[in-house]
Amino acid sequence: MYDLIKDKGIASPVEVLMEIGILSKDDFENWRFGRIPYLEQVCKINLSKLSTIMREIRSFATKNNLKPSWTYYRQWGKGSTKLLRFSKSGSESIERAYATHYISQQKVVEAQERRKVKKQSEEATSTTTEPITE
Repeated sequence: MYDLIKDKGIASPVEVLMEIGILSKDDFENWRFGRIPYLEQVCKINLSKLSTIMREIRSFATKNNLKPSWTYYRQWGKGSTKLLRFSKSGSESIERAYATHYISQQKVVEAQERRKVKKQSEEATSTTTEPITE
C-alpha cells in the first residue's frame, strides 16, 4: 500500500490484493467483465486471511491520514451499468470496505496546486491584449 500511495497518491484494496499476489490481473478483469459473480471467489487465500488484510489496509490508511473515498465498481463492457459484488455475502459493510479508495492528502494538495497554476496560466494567456491596428 505504501508503494501505491508513493507512486500514484491513491490505493485501493483491489490494487493491494493484486500487488501482493492474492488476486491476478486476469481474474480481476474477468470479474470486471462480469464473468465471475464476486471478487472473493477468485482470491487465492481464505476469507479469514482476506479479512485480516482488509483490516490492515484500513489501519494503514488511518495511521497515515489517508482520505477514504468510496468508489463505484461497475461492470465493464458495452452498455453495462451493473454494479459489481466483492463478497459472497453481499454485506454492505464488506462491499463498502472493498470499494473504498484511500488518497494521500499530500497528493490532493499537489493536484490542487497544479490546477491552480494551470488556471492562472490560462487566465494570463486569455487576457493578453490584441495588437492595435491603425
